[in-house]
Amino acid sequence: MLKKITVSCSPHISKHMSTRSIMIDVIIALAPAMLAACYYFRNRAVIILATCIVSALVTEWGCNRLQKKPNSLGDFSAVVTAIILALSLPPAIPFWVAIIGSVFAIAIGKMVFGGLGANVFNPAMVARAFLTASFGAMMTTFSVPAPIDLAMPKISAVNTTVVTQATPLAWSKQAVKKQNDISVVNEQLKATITGNVGGCLGETSTIALLIGGLYLLIRKTINYLIPFSVIASAVLFALIFYWIDPQIYMLPVMHLTTGGMLMCAFFIATDPVTAPLTNRGKAIFGVGIGAMIMLIRNVGEYPEGVMYAILLMNALSPLIDRLCKRVPQGGKPNA
Repeated sequence: MLKKITVSCSPHISKHMSTRSIMIDVIIALAPAMLAACYYFRNRAVIILATCIVSALVTEWGCNRLQKKPNSLGDFSAVVTAIILALSLPPAIPFWVAIIGSVFAIAIGKMVFGGLGANVFNPAMVARAFLTASFGAMMTTFSVPAPIDLAMPKISAVNTTVVTQATPLAWSKQAVKKQNDISVVNEQLKATITGNVGGCLGETSTIALLIGGLYLLIRKTINYLIPFSVIASAVLFALIFYWIDPQIYMLPVMHLTTGGMLMCAFFIATDPVTAPLTNRGKAIFGVGIGAMIMLIRNVGEYPEGVMYAILLMNALSPLIDRLCKRVPQGGKPNA
């Protein structure tokens, strides 16, 4: 008598890892960035992180109830999406904007497609793009970290005046447009390594992101090809621009330590749902992301290109999979 079997969509890969264990690993890897955000931006970071996580969990629970699907909160994918979205938001963003973003990420970026594994685009980046289009001024206003601004921890429910600071990428873009020396950008290298600089919650501390990325690589939760391809491609294109005119364009190392480059390379581009399946496809995917980020940063009007690069390459991921098909075991079949 045949035993009852469970049939699911491909690919069928035998690994001693479940979705839940992978998501737990990602949460652990994001912990250094969350701790750095809470240190530099104090209770603003705590409020935004908590708001995004609770909103995402409630939204996924509600969507499952409406669609009469089993509860999927136990896989922690909604928590990962919420944390990545929260770390992609400015510290001064109102909590109600964080709620809107979390609801959009889960309901529109994920559940509309059928839930985890069926979404075409990274849900957190879909939400960030929506928030940027809807609340542009709020999404580009960055607070000075607490070690610089002692008033940072004080938050009230009323309209609070905060000290703002341009991010290193914003300074760089201003330098490019005004044809000025960018030495002011390079002076912030030390601050970007530790995180004591204006920016989104989880994108300022290079050390925290590297610790989390190395943890995922050591645990083999992510494949090294995508992070390596993103970083190598970005460095190459940054060098090309820098060689064209070093008085205008930033040093490559500044591109790596500012904005969402490392967050993208280790935590966003490596999303197994929206990335290609084959090794060759992953390399092409990563190179495309790194190249697009540099083109947007150096040529476009917008100072950061991670969000758009991810979404564009997510759209091309199915085509990359078709181009880089796996060879069947035993070789290609005869015509």
